Amino acid sequence: MLKIALDAMGGDNAPGMVLEAIQKACQIHPTTEFILFGDERLIGPQLSQMPSQLKKAVEFIPTTEVIGPDVKPSAAVRGYRNSSMYRAIKSVVDGQAQGVVSAGNTGAYMALSMLNFKTVASISRPAIATLIPTMKGASVMLDLGANVSCDAGNLVQFAVMGSVFAKFVLGLQKPSIGLLNIGSEDLKGHDVIKEAARILKEADNLNFVGFVEGDDIAKGTVDVIVTDGFTGNVALKTAEGVARMFATFMRQSFESSWLTKLGYLLARKPFLELKQRLDPRLHDGAIFIGLNHVAIKSHGGTDGVGFANAIGVAINTLQNQLNRHIVAELNRFTEMNDIIGVSS
Repeated sequence: MLKIALDAMGGDNAPGMVLEAIQKACQIHPTTEFILFGDERLIGPQLSQMPSQLKKAVEFIPTTEVIGPDVKPSAAVRGYRNSSMYRAIKSVVDGQAQGVVSAGNTGAYMALSMLNFKTVASISRPAIATLIPTMKGASVMLDLGANVSCDAGNLVQFAVMGSVFAKFVLGLQKPSIGLLNIGSEDLKGHDVIKEAARILKEADNLNFVGFVEGDDIAKGTVDVIVTDGFTGNVALKTAEGVARMFATFMRQSFESSWLTKLGYLLARKPFLELKQRLDPRLHDGAIFIGLNHVAIKSHGGTDGVGFANAIGVAINTLQNQLNRHIVAELNRFTEMNDIIGVSS
């Protein structure tokens, strides 16, 4: 039986969406239990209205502080010891829960997770990784914002962790890996990415195919897309914006006349299927990969559906024992670690 710690106060729609997510998650994962951290004045009345069967799956621990979106990571590390985010993270360290999920301040969440969980042996920096929808199904992409700048060693480590993620979450035997670049030619890009490519080419146990471009992300050209956090975050937010723009244009087109409304009614089923495939809530839940414990970041503007999906990612990550496999895979790359200057 798994127990997941939840930051009930993180996110634009908290705490209501967290309680909604618990109800949805309990239907899908009936053996999972939750420790809920947050403001008793806001959560207590809503919690009391939950069915008695769901209440049994939830342990509520009241907190008095909230780490808001404007709180700097350094401030979060120095204080906020009775915040919902900090207490949820600490409960994992203390062994009360196996993983934590929050939709709160990303910088603060990462800083507190790094401070309390530490990085896996041989990993110098954790990354934010998630599954993104593609024309071929899904790909793993990292880093999505944890590291604004990276050296070649960081990118190689991301490639190793991303490959393990794809193996044990997507079930791929030998995931293909690509470095996101401004062109697919070997001469393109800055020195850091060229050096990372050189190292990855020498790693026989990795299926590195070379550089990929921005349009390869949606194509699903590779199973694992590796980049620095600055580029990855911009690419992800751009893709989300394009998806919302596409949905808005489609809706406006179908509402423009009675004829287009009739056309929508006739083609309603496939359009609803398309809408579901593009729904960002169904892909919510990014893992802080490279830490000793499981920390999942949900989108700050998500609702109960998205947060429930993030909870599902936490459960899936724990069930697949992702961290154990990352350590085992890193141990297979002793020679590679020597090349990049990272001790095993």
